[in-house]
Amino acid sequence: MNFLRNRIVVLGLVLLATLLLYLLLPAIRQGSMEPSLEAQKLGLSATSPPLVPSVNVSIRTGQLPGDPPLFFREALPVDAAGRQILPRLQIVMLHGQAFTSKTWEELGTMSILATHGYQTLAVDLPGYGKSPDSESLKTDQSRVDLLSRFMESLGVRSAVLVSPSMSGHYSIPFLMKNSAKLQAFIPIAPVGTRSYTPQQYQNIQTPTLIVFGTLDTNLGAQSHKNLLQLPHASVLKLEGARHACYMDKPKEFHQGLIDFLRNV
Repeated sequence: MNFLRNRIVVLGLVLLATLLLYLLLPAIRQGSMEPSLEAQKLGLSATSPPLVPSVNVSIRTGQLPGDPPLFFREALPVDAAGRQILPRLQIVMLHGQAFTSKTWEELGTMSILATHGYQTLAVDLPGYGKSPDSESLKTDQSRVDLLSRFMESLGVRSAVLVSPSMSGHYSIPFLMKNSAKLQAFIPIAPVGTRSYTPQQYQNIQTPTLIVFGTLDTNLGAQSHKNLLQLPHASVLKLEGARHACYMDKPKEFHQGLIDFLRNV
């Protein structure tokens, strides 16, 4: 009799534990989806794609020789043991007139991209940061050649090119002349979009994410209108953001960037 009673008690405890686990499971799963403190600093949401095992990204610097020499920063994806892994994409980041390659490091963009498996190369354009100016860069072709030299020297075969504002002097001619070398294009209110015809835009087959802030009613609105002529363009509109929209809305910018790159 005691044996039967003990078995009933044990069975009841098992059923109670099962019921409690069932009730608590949604809360446990929700807690496990919260981003880590490090991920929150990087602007990653709980719905972001899984990070590579280590978020401790090291950013190295270098300088390419030539006329002019080009200073750059590089972030590489690594595994939990710190070993470099094959990047999903190679991303080349230019900058606006008031900024340098360091902007992308300080904003966290380079680290975020590396933790998602992308190799990121941010360059100081000639006359900015640690890259000296050069008198040889007065034509579109000379600026296209400079970008080509930068990519080829660092082993970039098919880049995703990110180009804000002033850097459109480099990126837009490069897109028109060398679009086959681009995996994707991410213009952020760039200059120089008025210099080309609708037919020239329609000839470009490169997937493009047009980024601009809603408060940028000058260059942002103008470049948005012109770049919409690209046949494979999508748009990331950052509400309440000014010309340097990625600075005003970094979390939204980074999420939009990752969402776009996931489908490239």
